[in-house]
Amino acid sequence: MSDGIMSKAATMEIPISSNGVSGTINEDESLEQDLQQVMVSGPNLNETSIVSGGYGGTTEGIIPTSSLKGSMSQPSSHPSLTSEEMSRGLAVEKFDMVKKWGINTYKCTKQLISERFGRGSRTVDLELETQIELLRDTKRKYEGVLQLARALTAHFYNLVQTQRALGDAFSDLSQKSPELQEEFGYNAETQKLLCKNGETLLGAVNFFVSSINTLINKTMEDTLMTVKQYETARLEYDAYRADLEELSLGPRDAATLCRIEVAQQNFQAHRAKYEKLRGDVTIKLRFLQENKVKVMHKQLLLFHNAISSYFAGNQQQLEASLQQFNIKLSSAASDKPSWLEEQ
Repeated sequence: MSDGIMSKAATMEIPISSNGVSGTINEDESLEQDLQQVMVSGPNLNETSIVSGGYGGTTEGIIPTSSLKGSMSQPSSHPSLTSEEMSRGLAVEKFDMVKKWGINTYKCTKQLISERFGRGSRTVDLELETQIELLRDTKRKYEGVLQLARALTAHFYNLVQTQRALGDAFSDLSQKSPELQEEFGYNAETQKLLCKNGETLLGAVNFFVSSINTLINKTMEDTLMTVKQYETARLEYDAYRADLEELSLGPRDAATLCRIEVAQQNFQAHRAKYEKLRGDVTIKLRFLQENKVKVMHKQLLLFHNAISSYFAGNQQQLEASLQQFNIKLSSAASDKPSWLEEQ
């Protein structure tokens, strides 16, 4: 029996130890949070739909009730239906939907508690779950880099604004202090040139921040949404597998055989859903890795060239770095070399 219901060779069933912890299972989230996830996706009775796949599933297999209402309301198709009969039909439909959701939620909650308290087993794809955990860890670290880069942008913006104000003050004093006109003039020019280069550097850092933000909050987040669907499908798959195994150990009367047949059908459907989402996650993780390397190679090179050129006082190289990555300069380019380059 176990050979018929096991997943492919890439996955295996791992029993949960007596303390509810497996060496390969991440326990970052609490049981209460998992139970909330099980319960949160309840049926929407305001816009009734017939849902297959249980809580947290995708929209596959969803038939909007509006289409059913449209077909039921056509006099030519159902001339004998009264408004009372149609209302009764919708009520039955909603009841069946709530019933299916309740059964699915009960099975998944039972499976979740069984896993956590060491009375059951779960299917684990060790390689895939390692990649998923690595993605989550990478996302956390990239979020830290993004936060620091935003802080750098804010601080440097304030510095540039201060340099601009200081340059204006030196320029004003140069005109009003004949005895120090030359000294104030040099400092005014220096601050204005530093301000110009700072604005150019801000353009590079802002581009860096924008690209990292897109990578984290769009590309990575899209993959993690598919991962959440996969994890939900895994829980449902194991719940219906455990249900089938439990029924198979019982008596073999006519009623039980009928229930086993239904359980087998449900199990096969959830196994197909689980394997499909496992394939989707594998593909998205591979494409994400390729995209991440490509994006970060470009952004890290830009960041390094822009920062080093700025602090070396090399205005031409700084502007060339932005042109290399097709970044529009924040101010018009000047052929005049930086004052720092002349020293």
